[in-house]
Amino acid sequence: MKQKEPITLQEAITYFSDPQRAFDYAVRLRWPDGKVTCPRCNSEKNSFIKTRRMWFCYGCKKQFTLKVGTIFEDSALGLDKWMTATWMLVNCRNGVSSYEIARSLGITQKSAWFMLQRIRQALQDEQTGGKLGGPSGPVEIDETYIGGKARNMHKSKRQRLTREQGMQGGRGKTVVIAALERGGQVKARVIGDRKYPAVHGAVRDFVEPGSAIMTDEFTGYFGLESEYQRQFVNHLEKYVDGQVHVQGVENFWSLLKRSLGGTYVAVEPFHLFRYVDEQAFRFNNRKDALGHKIPDAMRFAEAMTRVAGHRLTYSQLTGKDESPRHETTGTGTEEVPF
Repeated sequence: MKQKEPITLQEAITYFSDPQRAFDYAVRLRWPDGKVTCPRCNSEKNSFIKTRRMWFCYGCKKQFTLKVGTIFEDSALGLDKWMTATWMLVNCRNGVSSYEIARSLGITQKSAWFMLQRIRQALQDEQTGGKLGGPSGPVEIDETYIGGKARNMHKSKRQRLTREQGMQGGRGKTVVIAALERGGQVKARVIGDRKYPAVHGAVRDFVEPGSAIMTDEFTGYFGLESEYQRQFVNHLEKYVDGQVHVQGVENFWSLLKRSLGGTYVAVEPFHLFRYVDEQAFRFNNRKDALGHKIPDAMRFAEAMTRVAGHRLTYSQLTGKDESPRHETTGTGTEEVPF
């Protein structure tokens, strides 16, 4: 009897525990038209080796598996563990730590951390395409600081920051900017500072020229009036002025900081963009165009369709090799147990 596709975590664990079912499910999502193509040469001429669950390509004369060219490539972990970890990450509102994944799947924390970072690589919004705004509606834009509280820092670090540059104005913290189309998607990224080039560059990348944008009184947005229909609210006086506010994007900040402060606890700045991508994915896939909640199974399926073309090696992740998106340094220890 054919088992129906899972709709809950418990059903997913049972469903994907069968290697053949997990394989068939992943194949359907990677090649939805049924035409298996070689990830190396894109040839459709191949033969399937059933006993080994791999293909032989007649174009480049090489064998390839389902994992080649995906975030799973060169991983010794089975698809059952990969799919369970993906399900948990995309469906837990506040994220899931590598320690919890390690305990749940029976793997090391280092393997779990690397696994989650590769999944986050697939959740990047670069392939969703399109800018916000235009006829779709106004766009809220805001920026925030991400970093530890001074009262929680070690005394020596707090004294060093105070001595070198002071603790005011977000010094020692990382800046993240986001644009939220009302009733639509959010786009967010880590930027180096709050100066004009970084702020204006992000807004131009996020929003269609001529769109209506809502901001606060921050001077970094000055000058955008020549390209956008900008309205702003002065937070020193009020937070909402009719339809002019940034409450929607501040809700996104609340969710992001809840995951960073409650689940991950100690995220290094050079890895922060991955956690921002993770939260943006969950936020953008919480409801459909009609406002109905998206089921966990659909959110998981959407994540699984993105696994191809996002390979991330450990050397790239830890800074021993140049990353395709950001230069990074560090190891798999920024999350702490709870």
